[in-house]
Amino acid sequence: MAIIVCGGAMCQCSFGTAPASLQVPPISKVMTTQPIANIMDNKPMVNILPFGMCTSMANPQVAAATAAALGVLTPQPCIPVISAPWAPGSPTVLVGNKPALNHNSKLMCNWAGVIQINQPGQQKIMVP
Repeated sequence: MAIIVCGGAMCQCSFGTAPASLQVPPISKVMTTQPIANIMDNKPMVNILPFGMCTSMANPQVAAATAAALGVLTPQPCIPVISAPWAPGSPTVLVGNKPALNHNSKLMCNWAGVIQINQPGQQKIMVP
């Protein structure tokens, strides 16, 4: 069983230097103390906030800054670029007609980062 994720959950990117909270607008009208998330809550700068500084060489800004510093890794401000939903989610539990987001789900950033849930925002509601 997995724990369902709600707004305010703490996320971390494998190439980010700081955690960020997941923002979930109350569109689906399914709530705990915060709105419950689904796999489509993946919009950069709306749901997914920056993770401090980015250290991925797949990020063109980081690659350019590192080249300018003669090969010394030079992190740049994180700007998440997401093109796919969270996976896998909980397909048997729907929130806003989409699979609910659980704490085992992952999200891929186009700059090779893996975003995961560190703290789901609540601890009581479990999903299969």
